[in-house]
Amino acid sequence: MLEAKHITISYGTRTAVADVSLQAQPGKVIALLGPNGAGKSTLLRSLNGALATTSGEVLLDGVPVTGFARRAIARRVAVVAQEADLRFPITVMEFVLGGRYASSGAWGWENPHDIEVVRRVLNETELTDFESRVMTELSGGERQRAVLARALATEATVLLLDEPTANLDLAHQVAMLRLVRRRCKENACAAVVVTHDINLAADFADLVMLLKAGRLIASGPSQTVLKPDLLAETFGVKVLVDAHPLTGAPRITPIYTQE
Repeated sequence: MLEAKHITISYGTRTAVADVSLQAQPGKVIALLGPNGAGKSTLLRSLNGALATTSGEVLLDGVPVTGFARRAIARRVAVVAQEADLRFPITVMEFVLGGRYASSGAWGWENPHDIEVVRRVLNETELTDFESRVMTELSGGERQRAVLARALATEATVLLLDEPTANLDLAHQVAMLRLVRRRCKENACAAVVVTHDINLAADFADLVMLLKAGRLIASGPSQTVLKPDLLAETFGVKVLVDAHPLTGAPRITPIYTQE
């Protein structure tokens, strides 16, 4: 289990995250929601030790992440960033195989199991026909699916996903979140997902956390957190909340009035 205990992250006099706690438990998906600048991505980056905290601590199975080597963390915590760092022209297969590096042997060469894992996640992310394509030739949505495939290829038990559905069409947004949720349920993984899509979070997350200006506004199941008053406090806009006719999850519609 990954746990953040009273995390505060400051840059000089500016506090980006203020006294936020969470528990990423096996089989569960947490959604981090909030306006731009709320501290969602900053909080996410602290959860694998990539960003130091000013106070509080992050624990991985009860041990501070600061006590782990980076490669040891990478075997257990996978990250999907908003933008892929593509410095060299590599194929989709090569890029996704890079996710196996932390689990590879001393020489760093892939083995048959690595190839098997990668081909499975390429199929799951609908990228089998793209494995020989160069990453820089892909569309934004295709590249985002490759980034998710690389994270899944690690077989890590914790997934940290920063806008994993960015640049995806509606069908692939749903498909990718279903894939993440299935991975959590079937492999006892935990996922923490930063997203701006409140309705997708309502459908797929077990726990929703609302953040504003680095502070936690509310945390709990979507039915208790995605309320008009809390959403208005968080986003500064009036919303209508009703129930999805099929799933029963909260459905949020902004209320726009003509001036």
